[in-house]
Order: sequence, then C-alpha cells, then structure tokens
Amino acid sequence: MGTVPEWRWLIVIGFALVGQTLFDIAPEGPWGASSFTRGVIGLSGLVCIYLGWFRFTFKQSGIIPSINRWQEPEASWKLVVLFSCLCLIALAVINNTNLSDNLPETTGMIVLLVASLSMLNGLYVGLVVSGPLSNRSEEE
Repeated sequence: MGTVPEWRWLIVIGFALVGQTLFDIAPEGPWGASSFTRGVIGLSGLVCIYLGWFRFTFKQSGIIPSINRWQEPEASWKLVVLFSCLCLIALAVINNTNLSDNLPETTGMIVLLVASLSMLNGLYVGLVVSGPLSNRSEEE
C-alpha cells in the first residue's frame, strides 16, 4: 500500500486553529468582524483534524470514507453511530450548562453537523454491510 501520509502535523495544526476560537485574538479581516474570522480559522482547523484522522485511520490520503476502505465495516459502523450519539449527548450538555457561555456561538451547530454526518455515514454502511441494502439476499 506504500507509505502512510503524514497526519500528525495536520492534527496539531487543526487543534491549534480550533483552540484559537476560544480567544478573541483574530483580526477583523476585510469583512470587519473578528468573530467571523475566528469561525473561518476554526473551520479550517476542523478540516485539518478530519484530514489527519482520515490519513491515520485509512493509511492513505483522501476525504471520502467509502466502504471499500473500511477494514471491518460489520463491526465499525456501530462505533461510528455510537460516536454520533456521543456528539448529540455533548450537544445537549453544551446547551444545558454554562459551557455555552464559554464557547463560540456556533459550537452547537458544528457539533450537530459532525453528529449528523457521522450518523448518516454509519447507518449507510450498516445498511449496505448487514442490512437490506446488502448483497446477501442476492447470493442466497
């Protein structure tokens, strides 16, 4: 399969960019709003973290976790759905505690986006691997 693409720097840079959203240090930028600049930098950090995770998990560059890249999709799709549920629980905790006062306003929306995308991916893989969309019914 070749060499594993570098993922560590993407993770470090990603966490640094996401971490800066907790502080009001971003410039106003041409749009005159430092909060928008912080958001753009934070989203760039999330992209870096995702790319680092992808490279670490699948040992190759790319952005789409297609089913043929999964080593054990029969078991791991459940972990993806569990991760999504944990994101939804984190969203509920953030919204119902004082944490929301200390985090950027869009934190809930981004956590919900991550939860939704991971839920869709996990359920799709589950349906294709062991559900009604699998090829097992055609083979029997």
